Amino acid sequence: MWDRVLTPNDEIILRRAARELETGMLVNLGIGLPTFIPRFLSPEVDVAFHSENGFVGMGRPLLDLTPDHEIIDSGGQACTVVSGAAFFDSLLSFAIVRGGNLDLAILGAFEVSLEGDLANWKIPGKLTPGMGGGMELAQKANRVLVVSHHLDKRGRGKLVRECSLPLTAKGCVDALITDRAVFRRRQGRLRLTSVHPEHTVEGACQGCPGEIEVDDELEAWES
Repeated sequence: MWDRVLTPNDEIILRRAARELETGMLVNLGIGLPTFIPRFLSPEVDVAFHSENGFVGMGRPLLDLTPDHEIIDSGGQACTVVSGAAFFDSLLSFAIVRGGNLDLAILGAFEVSLEGDLANWKIPGKLTPGMGGGMELAQKANRVLVVSHHLDKRGRGKLVRECSLPLTAKGCVDALITDRAVFRRRQGRLRLTSVHPEHTVEGACQGCPGEIEVDDELEAWES
């Protein structure tokens, strides 16, 4: 992960997702793509990033360093800390999560269902180190934002009618941001609310369930 090179589509997702953050928030970044959010955050937005391996005040990832660096995020990637960062043990770190103190958790996904169910920890038949803190983050954060490519490597949509993979949590996803669109959960179901300028509504619905609903007035895409 620490040697990842961001693609143009990665950057589209991250720039749009960074606009969901507001000054004063306490935000957890899941492993993978979400850890790059600090690189795209406006200097005018002052938030605190929580890393469940034991600190608040996570800064930008350090792509040129390996996990033997003294400070790493929850995914093992070398990272920086900001002035005023605080370090603590796992007990306190998860007390922050379980106590409902996170304003926002930004997570990756294999699948997200129309009803907001999340599957992001296991693909049967493939080796996985375990769920980690994903289940608690998905259940306990005040708001859950998923960032993901619109289609998987086989060209299948990440937004599905029902998740076929083992669930992380049910009905937890408040918003999904892809390289083509933004989907928000309203009245218990995700609907299309914004489309990237390089795509049409039809392109944003590619790979989505046929019954996906679209807002009459779409949000402007700002990145």
